[in-house]
Formats: sequence, structure tokens, C-alpha cells
Amino acid sequence: MPYDHRNPVTRSLPAALAALVCSAALAGCGAASEAAEGTRGPAAAATTPGQGRTPDPSPTPSRAPAADAARPLAGRTVVVDPGHNPGNFRHAREIGEKVDIGTARKECDTTGTSTNASGGKAAYTEAAFTLDVSHRLKKALEARGAEVVLTHDADRPYGPCIDERARIGNEAAADAVVSVHADGSAVGNRGFHVIVPAEVREGSADTRPIVAPSRTLGERIAAAFARTTGTSPANYLGDGTGLDVRSDLGGLNLSTVPKVFVECGNMRDPKDAALLTSGAWRQKAAQGIADGIVTYLQG
Repeated sequence: MPYDHRNPVTRSLPAALAALVCSAALAGCGAASEAAEGTRGPAAAATTPGQGRTPDPSPTPSRAPAADAARPLAGRTVVVDPGHNPGNFRHAREIGEKVDIGTARKECDTTGTSTNASGGKAAYTEAAFTLDVSHRLKKALEARGAEVVLTHDADRPYGPCIDERARIGNEAAADAVVSVHADGSAVGNRGFHVIVPAEVREGSADTRPIVAPSRTLGERIAAAFARTTGTSPANYLGDGTGLDVRSDLGGLNLSTVPKVFVECGNMRDPKDAALLTSGAWRQKAAQGIADGIVTYLQG
């Protein structure tokens, strides 16, 4: 997660009534002042004969702690990386060009997966899914005070390439980076998982400084995601932990800041696909990821 006119007192009123009106007006002003400054202690109400209110022995309580509680990510930067790009399928040559990921050379990007078209209903692409969840995630994080950077917003023909995605997070000096995805596995393979970086030190890749914090980020997101969405960790990898360690992803290998990939479910399984195509469930997915980021950044 994102501030008088007075009516004159009629001179024909008896003096006592005028005094009463004046007294009531003064009382009202005092109440408004206290409401604006916060509740005062009993000592604040004490008076000395012939004098006004005695000085408050303690400063007016600050509202800053409440503001901080409402915006726990104030001053933090989170990069949200929507996996793939809806335009990738029109730029096969460009996304097929290989880039250096430290351990090897790999395609700039891919088109991603999709649900199966059925019953006259078109397939729902991973690129559309990731962009939708990323928008929801951005809004949730900004509401909690974070500065959020998107690696793209379908505002470019294709990409960015996987090495550029990593570079965007690095140059933002992000406190956390989350790449949003959905898997394309076999029918019957269900559930979410979070991909965390393996220890890699080769070529331009050196993940040693980010392995431990990235794993912690992944664990926090996995726990919050399961709790918020009501879904289970993947039944086909990660041994039920919801975590998968990878050394072949350029977005992780080239990152110098804590980063994970969240595979929200399997688009090729009909039961998972029913969730992924639901706007209400995607809101839960975004909220779960946001909750995990908050618990990570708050330590």
C-alpha cells in the first residue's frame, strides 16, 4: 500500500441570557479544541481560582504511531513484476533472442501459459492474469504506504527481457521484488508455490547476499497466501512447503535485492483454473501476497 461567521447576540436579550449564550459558545470552542488535539488527562481540566486552565503537564499525544500502524510500509519500495507481457505473442523473434543470466544464455521472455479454452469460452492467458493481480497488489501495497514500481504495465510492445526485469528491481534498490506468475503443469497438479533463488555464483550472477532474505520473503508470502486464499501449497513440487528453489531463472540469478516468483496456481488444471479466472479470487491472491510482504518487511 495510499485534511465565521458568528451570528450577533440580540441586544434586547436579558443580560443573563446573553451570558448563557456566551458561556455555551465558549464551552463549544473548548470541546472542539480538545477533539482536534486528542483526549487530555484529568490534570488538564484543573483550574486555579481567578486564572484560566492550568498548563497540561504532558505534551499532547502524537497521532504519528496510529498513522504508522495504518501505513506500515511508508518509506519502503516494492517492485512488482507482472510475468510476461500480453504483446509477447506478436513478437516471437524479439522475445526469442537470448540474454545472459549468469549461468547460461536464455530467451529474453516467453508468452507464458493459459487456461484451456472450453465450452466456447476463450482461454485466459497468464499474461492477462499476472497484470490483473499485479494491479490489485500495487493498490494494496500503496494503501499501506509503499512506493510500488511495476516492471511493465503492458505499455510496451513486448518484454521487458528477464535481465531487464532484474535490473529494474536492482536500480530501484527495492526492499522486496515479487514476480507474479501462474503455472502450466499437468491436470491434477494443483496449488500455489513460491520460487526462491538458489545460491549461484557464476558470470554476472551472485545470489549469495539475497538467498537468505529471499527465502524468508518466500516463506512469509506462502503462509499469508495460503491463509488468505484458502488454497494449499502445490502437490507436485516443494514437498508440501510451497517453496521451490531454482538456479535457472535469470530474474532471480541477476537480482541483487530480495526477490521471489509467486506461481499462484496451475492454469492447466480445471479446478485451479476456475479460481484463477475469478476476479474475487484474484483479489484474495493479491491480498495474500501483500500480507506476506508486510510481515516480511516488518521483520
